[in-house]
Amino acid sequence: MDNKQRVLVVDDEAEIREMLAEYLGSHGFEVLTAENGVSMRALLAKSAPDVVLLDVNLPGEDGLTLARYIRERFDLPIIMITAAGEVVDRVVGLEVGADDYLSKPFDPRELRARIKSVLRRYQRPATRTADESVRRRVAFGRCTLDLDTHQLLDANSKEIPLTSMEFDLLKVFAERPNRALTRDQILNITRNRDCDPFDRSIDIRIARLRKKIETDPDKPVTLKTVRGAGYMFVPNTD
Repeated sequence: MDNKQRVLVVDDEAEIREMLAEYLGSHGFEVLTAENGVSMRALLAKSAPDVVLLDVNLPGEDGLTLARYIRERFDLPIIMITAAGEVVDRVVGLEVGADDYLSKPFDPRELRARIKSVLRRYQRPATRTADESVRRRVAFGRCTLDLDTHQLLDANSKEIPLTSMEFDLLKVFAERPNRALTRDQILNITRNRDCDPFDRSIDIRIARLRKKIETDPDKPVTLKTVRGAGYMFVPNTD
């Protein structure tokens, strides 16, 4: 049985689709390609890939719109491909739930490393039975983070979608309660050093997490901002 991990490449440039299909295919991946949103939806309807490489600047429906579509319907990682220097697109992409970024032109070897990294972060361990071990769970505001299954659960035990980086952030805080962490510390701990500690990536992800876990995201009591320092996780006291 073929256990190759599948990569869906969504890009309107045929040369890039062909190059990535050949390169990634030669390194053990099964590669599917789509030139636009219509083709992408058709492929997703048949079977979800393991990761999506999504160009931001697509004609018609752009990559940001398609990223939102994927995030609302599928639990899989998204790597956005942008033109160099498109900071606004990067910021908006983070807001809709992209897991990683790479700017054109890029080295295919770096892209392969990013794919392997995001797949590794996204992989969920096998669920253990109650007899094997006690599942590690941490209360985050109105939610609960299951560190073993990588799931965020609401008060009714319904799963709330998380990107791999969002889970990494919550795990960082869960392991360091009541401790102020700077953006640079967070990036070092998560090994996400491709992000600039002075850009808005951490702030955007914290804002997204607050909407999921806080009763009032505008007045956070679980993921607090510490002026001049960064952010701090304050565990539930009740």
